[in-house]
Amino acid sequence: MKKLSHILFLLIVHWEVFAQISPGELSQAHQKLEGLSNCTQCHVLGEKVTNEKCLACHDEIQSLISKSEGYHTSTEVKGKDCFACHSEHHGRNFDLIRFDEANFDHDLTGYKLEGKHRQIKCAECHQSKNIHQSNLKKKLGRFLGLAQNCLSCHEDYHQQTLSPDCASCHGFNSFKPAIKFDHQKTAFRLKGIHQQLACEKCHPKTEQQGKSFQQFSGVKFDNCTACHEDVHQNKFGRNCISCHNENSFHQVAGMTSFDHQKTNFPLEGKHKQVNCRSCHQQSLTAPLAHARCVDCHSDYHKGQFISKTSRPDCSACHDVTGFSASSFTIEKHSQLKFKLEGAHLATPCFSCHQKESRWEFPQIGERCVDCHVNIHQDKIAEEYMTQQNCELCHDVVEWSEVSFEHQKTGFALTGKHATTDCRSCHFIEEGSKVEQYFSGLRKDCENCHRDPHRGQFKVKGETNCAHCHRSDDWKSVDFDHAQSRFKLEGQHVQTACVKCHPLVKDQEGTFAKYKLKTEIKCADCHY
Repeated sequence: MKKLSHILFLLIVHWEVFAQISPGELSQAHQKLEGLSNCTQCHVLGEKVTNEKCLACHDEIQSLISKSEGYHTSTEVKGKDCFACHSEHHGRNFDLIRFDEANFDHDLTGYKLEGKHRQIKCAECHQSKNIHQSNLKKKLGRFLGLAQNCLSCHEDYHQQTLSPDCASCHGFNSFKPAIKFDHQKTAFRLKGIHQQLACEKCHPKTEQQGKSFQQFSGVKFDNCTACHEDVHQNKFGRNCISCHNENSFHQVAGMTSFDHQKTNFPLEGKHKQVNCRSCHQQSLTAPLAHARCVDCHSDYHKGQFISKTSRPDCSACHDVTGFSASSFTIEKHSQLKFKLEGAHLATPCFSCHQKESRWEFPQIGERCVDCHVNIHQDKIAEEYMTQQNCELCHDVVEWSEVSFEHQKTGFALTGKHATTDCRSCHFIEEGSKVEQYFSGLRKDCENCHRDPHRGQFKVKGETNCAHCHRSDDWKSVDFDHAQSRFKLEGQHVQTACVKCHPLVKDQEGTFAKYKLKTEIKCADCHY
């Protein structure tokens, strides 16, 4: 019992002494160093904490400093005391590493962030799986231990078939395309058409070890047949470049010096550009029929111009400068049944001869309605438009010019009617709808004109405006008051009409009242 009291006394004294010496509790990371017996692990007696003491324990930092690598060798840290940034004795929960990820300058680590590396979060690279030092893998929250080579973080797409120095071909903005790669520096320099090919044409994508793979190294290129099929089936040997080049397979050496003009078929126009094999398919030296175009070319018109008595060749309309430009002239067209006149002279050929996808020439019709729609659609009686013959009224110069003898209808055009446009009487437009009126059109004035007299002069339901008005001038009135029930005499001759025929208003407007009482007395006007 006496021994136990002694031990308790010593503990109480030790605690009081330690509490007076220690400035405070150590952080959770250093709590194992708590106690007077451990002070010298960090402190030199009578002196402050030295960097040597810190680095003796934190050998991962010491290793980087020794190699002049990492953030702790940067101008921002070099020469500083460790405790200037990582001070202690502030309690268990004190954070020794106060690190501002958002504003940290990564260039100070010796690894400059470029391209997409600037856009990603720190944790995407600083993961345990990417740390190459085994002594740091279990230390959570560490930013140490990453290597600076690409394959330490990224999967090797090339599966060790190319150099591990990815940056020699690729940039930091995007893995594809490999902007730094120059094929001209390889053993196979790209020439001619090869410069335009997509990489996949020679380096196809496959699957290797269960992953997508594209082979670049080890591709054979000692001969053209390594990539290209030998269409000659080795009849001319494997040395393709003895006849062909990279610009075009169809440029054959030796054939360019052949003078085709010395043959019975000199090459002209488009024929100069045609590959020899297009015509000489079987043999370059075998006789070839060439008297007619159809000996080589198919009949585009499918026999449209072939008859029992005639078999014209393509050269009648086309020449060797190009099939699409026809040499068939307007003069030649005028020798046919359908002569081109008036507006037809300015009409392009396809308007009549290519109604659909196919060109049609013979038997496309000769009448107007064979090409044009009869807009009158039986609105005009057969006697005035026999067999839909548009030329009875229209001509080929201008459609709007109409030459029709209107007196044949029983309604002769006189005065103003002679200069009035046909549409004014025969076409009525209501919004977007247009109605035609020819057959059955009434001849009375009211069919076209509004009756300003409100039916005062109707006789058996019809008003004959011609009794008073003329067609050349509506305002000139041929009315003889002496023929009416009230003959004008004396002062009445000089009296204005409106004095006796007052203006009356109704829903439609104002009109003069001419029809008076059956019996006219002086007292009706004078009183």
